[in-house]
Amino acid sequence: MGSHPKDVEITDEHPKGLLLQKHADYILSYTRKKEDYEYTMTEHFRMSGMYWGLTAMDILSQLDKMSRGEVVEFIRQCQDPESGGFSPSLGHDPHLLFTLSAVQILVMLEALEEVDVEGVVRYVSGLQREDGSFSGDQWGEVDTRFSFCAVACMALLKRLDTLKLDKAVEFVMCCQNVDGGFGTRPGSESHAGQIYCCLGLLSITGQLHQVNGDLLGWWLCERQLPSGGLNGRPEKLPDVCYSWWVLASLAMLGRLHWINAPKMRLFIMATQDPETGGFTDRPGDMVDLYHTLFGLAGLSLLGETGLREINPVFCMPQYILTRLAVSVQIVSP
Repeated sequence: MGSHPKDVEITDEHPKGLLLQKHADYILSYTRKKEDYEYTMTEHFRMSGMYWGLTAMDILSQLDKMSRGEVVEFIRQCQDPESGGFSPSLGHDPHLLFTLSAVQILVMLEALEEVDVEGVVRYVSGLQREDGSFSGDQWGEVDTRFSFCAVACMALLKRLDTLKLDKAVEFVMCCQNVDGGFGTRPGSESHAGQIYCCLGLLSITGQLHQVNGDLLGWWLCERQLPSGGLNGRPEKLPDVCYSWWVLASLAMLGRLHWINAPKMRLFIMATQDPETGGFTDRPGDMVDLYHTLFGLAGLSLLGETGLREINPVFCMPQYILTRLAVSVQIVSP
């Protein structure tokens, strides 16, 4: 296989098929290792870790193996009674990133009645600024990720009416660059993760027509390296998480067929650990929940058998969005 200075090599020794049960076992074992170094070191993003693990299990059709009561109780304890937002773990400050993760989990488990939903609405809508952007928390950092988190939260709660959507769209469009991509804020370089967030917001608000799909589609396709893997911006190594950020963006734009899917699949499969289960960022590295979810989600977008269909905007199984009657705009191929 052709090499590239910023690429990895896929060999015959790497896994070629989906180790489905291994991944379910890995996620289950992770939730039971509460004294482990790895578990204790992830406290500052525990809520997102729970979302990654639960969503991965749902994609594998094994969500019923997770302890619903334990999860809901943890989330309930992480809601700040004053602001209404959710923190990553007990004793931490609330943040928009973890508030979206909490809402996604509660929707997945049909447990919204267990928390103060009005508090969530108040918290999220209170973080919108005059120019339409959103702060991540009370300290005021602005990033297009937070714009997506806020709009996705309110879409799932059916409370989009509490946001100034026109202004939110206006801010996101100010973050678009001449290459068609989007950055964290106006003037920032294009990055696949930010592109996903901006397209997600435009998809939820029905404004995808404001994007030049061909221009952005080509920028996204150029993220594919000879190994089949995708990077987040030029001259970077491939990482399995971009199997999600890039593929989901192409799916929203109706251009998923522009990618070399067989090579993409080979790369994702090669990031599996055949001994422990789980996915890594690239072949040979350590597995974690984050890359496990996005490896599975990327394979789901590619139509892998044995996996539930994933929604490219919310990164949640499609049946949940169908049950909620939450619709998004996707460009027809």
